[in-house]
Amino acid sequence: MDPDKLTMITALGPMIGIGIVAISVGWVLTTWMRVKNGYPLDGAWGQAVYPKNNQEAVERVKLLSQENAQLRAELGSIKDRLAIVERIIVDDSHKLRSEIEALRGPSN
Repeated sequence: MDPDKLTMITALGPMIGIGIVAISVGWVLTTWMRVKNGYPLDGAWGQAVYPKNNQEAVERVKLLSQENAQLRAELGSIKDRLAIVERIIVDDSHKLRSEIEALRGPSN
């Protein structure tokens, strides 16, 4: 074997090894983070490995849809309250005072 080729192989060998180790560690960390955060894993051809049965996925979507509906209802309620607060703040004090007195009714 040519001594130049031998020195090139001995120089590139550790770099290739470090590259392979870095890629492997990156793949393991990525997979671990996906599992930790509940993302589905992909198989060799892109098919989902988790959840294995469709019933589990259907239940998860159903729960998320219910939570979404609850949050939307709460957001609507908060928007209504904010509109009332904005109206009170923008309103002049005389008009606000007269409305409060009108709500109290005739004084005794």
